Formats: sequence, C-alpha cells, structure tokens
Amino acid sequence: MVSQTEINERMRAILTDWLIEVHYRLMLMPETLYLTVYIIDQYLSLENVARNELQLVGVSAMLIACKYEETWAPLFKDFLVISDNSFSRQQVLSTEKSILNKLQWNLTVPTMYMFILRYLKAALGDKELEHMTSVIAAAAVYAARCTLGPCPSPLWSDLLEYHTGLAEPQLLYVFFFMT
Repeated sequence: MVSQTEINERMRAILTDWLIEVHYRLMLMPETLYLTVYIIDQYLSLENVARNELQLVGVSAMLIACKYEETWAPLFKDFLVISDNSFSRQQVLSTEKSILNKLQWNLTVPTMYMFILRYLKAALGDKELEHMTSVIAAAAVYAARCTLGPCPSPLWSDLLEYHTGLAEPQLLYVFFFMT
C-alpha cells in the first residue's frame, strides 16, 4: 500500500468489508473470498490504482476468483447489479484482463484458508473443532486490534460481530481462557 498514491489501508479495508458482504449475498465458497483478497493485494502491490477504480478492481478480482474456485460462478450481470451498475461490462473485462496480465496468470496460491483446512484434516477434526478454530481466529483478530494500537473504537464492531457470529464478551472469555 505504500506505493499507492490515491488509496490507503482504510480504503482497502472498506473494499474488503464490502466484498465480504457481496461474498455472503452471492453464497460463494470461502476459498473464493480468500483468493479475491489475495488477487487484490497482489495487484495493488504491482499497480497504482486510482481511488475511483478501487471498487472496479475489487469486483474484477472477485469475478476472477469465482471463475477459478466456484463450480457455478455467478452471472456477470450479478456483479454489475451489486456494484449499482457503476461500471460497464467492458470496464470490468478490461480490468480483469489487466489484473491477470499483471499477476502473470498466477492464481494457484496457498491461502490461509487452505492451511486451516489442512490442519483440521490432519487433526481429524469434527465440526466442534472447526467451530473452535473459527472462534480462536476471531479472538486473534480481537487481540491484534487491541495490541497494534491505537485501539480502534469500538474494539469489536457490529460488522465483526455479524460476520463472526460472536459478541465481544464471548471473545473475551475465549481470549482469557486461552492465555
């Protein structure tokens, strides 16, 4: 992000939050979301993106990830509608092509999600272990927000609670129980 002149980390975070909502609404696989964020981060590290094109990059990255990960990718028009028809079909396709060329079509990467799945499989984990892993991951996010200072307010937002299904008191219990 340091090489970006018009966008910053906060804008990237807002884009990611929006993409999580899109991911949820389109009922996509978790792998798709992780790959989308990876594609965006790699592209932003290689290409200077204008502020008014950041959402376009996000939509194009998710479209690429859907084509790569999903058995049945959502329709192209779904992405246009979700972005309030802010972009034309040609803009999205052009950005998609630009991203793929910049990344040299290298999309096969190990994401954090793949490691978690591998560890759970090695642990012969059941649904209870999978759930506990998610709770611990959420507690780690909470701890990181507390540690990296200055502390954001609130430490645990409604959006975080919505996506994790965990309220702050539940995280505090896990956080203190684990330490």
